[in-house]
Amino acid sequence: MVGISGTPGTGKKTVSPIVAELMGLPAPISINSLARKGEVEADPAILRRRLLGLDPPPTVLFGHLLPHVLRKSEAGFVAVLRCEPSVLRGRLAERGYEKSKVTENVEAELIGVVLDECVSGFGSGLVREYDTTSSAPREVARQIARDAKAAEARRGGAGRKARPWIDWTLRYDSSTKLRSLLEGRSDPPGST
Repeated sequence: MVGISGTPGTGKKTVSPIVAELMGLPAPISINSLARKGEVEADPAILRRRLLGLDPPPTVLFGHLLPHVLRKSEAGFVAVLRCEPSVLRGRLAERGYEKSKVTENVEAELIGVVLDECVSGFGSGLVREYDTTSSAPREVARQIARDAKAAEARRGGAGRKARPWIDWTLRYDSSTKLRSLLEGRSDPPGST
């Protein structure tokens, strides 16, 4: 199974169907779609039971709760979508997120919460990051499909070549830049 995760607003819902199409797989399943109407907080254990009850099981599964619902043995490849935090702030604001939720998600993306959860849950050999800040969704999907196929081909063989993880904190190397990001001001990362 191909898993696609990331902080809300990084492009999972847009990229996942393209990945499935490019790989010739059935339409992807959103983890959020496993929640029942009216459920305010999604319980990962309940979502997992619902996932296991799907027939046929999904071949592409996406959502920020992926590392809490899917097990390592069930994943063949995990893509984590990332977005530069100031750009993510704008995307979430455009969606109408409350200011506190925008800040919470920007903070999570800044320090790589979803990436950390995916690496902890699936191991670094199954996880790869994709920067969606300025890349077209189809190009990101092509990269994911290519990497997922390569992961399948080398299953049981040597792991993928290690590469450094994205570290957004390096762009916010002063307290002024960090406050600007978290308070939602429009000072760009390269200023001050």
